[in-house]
Amino acid sequence: MIKTEDVLYKRSNLNKVADVQKLAPKTASAFFGFMNEAFAPGLIDAKTKELIAVAVTHVTGCPYCIDVHTQKFKKHGGTLQEILEAVMVAGAVNAESVIMKSVNAINAYNESADDSLFQKKNLNKMEEVAEALPKAVQAIENYNREAFAPGVVDAKTKQLIAVAIAQVAGCAYSIEVQTEKYKKLGGTMEEILEAVMVAGVANAGYVLTHSVNSLTCFESH
Repeated sequence: MIKTEDVLYKRSNLNKVADVQKLAPKTASAFFGFMNEAFAPGLIDAKTKELIAVAVTHVTGCPYCIDVHTQKFKKHGGTLQEILEAVMVAGAVNAESVIMKSVNAINAYNESADDSLFQKKNLNKMEEVAEALPKAVQAIENYNREAFAPGVVDAKTKQLIAVAIAQVAGCAYSIEVQTEKYKKLGGTMEEILEAVMVAGVANAGYVLTHSVNSLTCFESH
């Protein structure tokens, strides 16, 4: 049987966010002001912004954030099918970001890397990756095709989610590829920036909410 004190993640832990706000009032106030502004409806509606946040929280892996943003998305009329489609896109882009960076490992291993570590031309080396592991590359391409196929979430929204996830993954190659694809679907830079702000809040919120774990640990020792 699991002892209560052994459970590091409990929904009730979020009640301590109020204590964090008391201990760091100015910073906490600034963060929640940023959050309210980022999630306010704009070119992107509130429901879609919450869907982006749900996708981002699955990349950061924050149990609190997944719980909170899933509930918020549901209150906007969102469905579980939409969530799962968004999560599949997030998984595809996250995996893509890791695989794309292998071109840097190829350069480093072959001692051919220069001072410019991230260059567009590096992506040409993905051909080497495909030659080395053709079945694996084909498998990820099949996954991407299925993940990005229009479903209950339309293709453009999926692509916007992909741009946001690429930012969170911090992969310059993926940002380049996903942004170009979004533009071809008629997306605007303004829409991208709104999505990026939501991703920024969700990413920062991942750190902030974990402060309740530090607070619990501090109080118990």
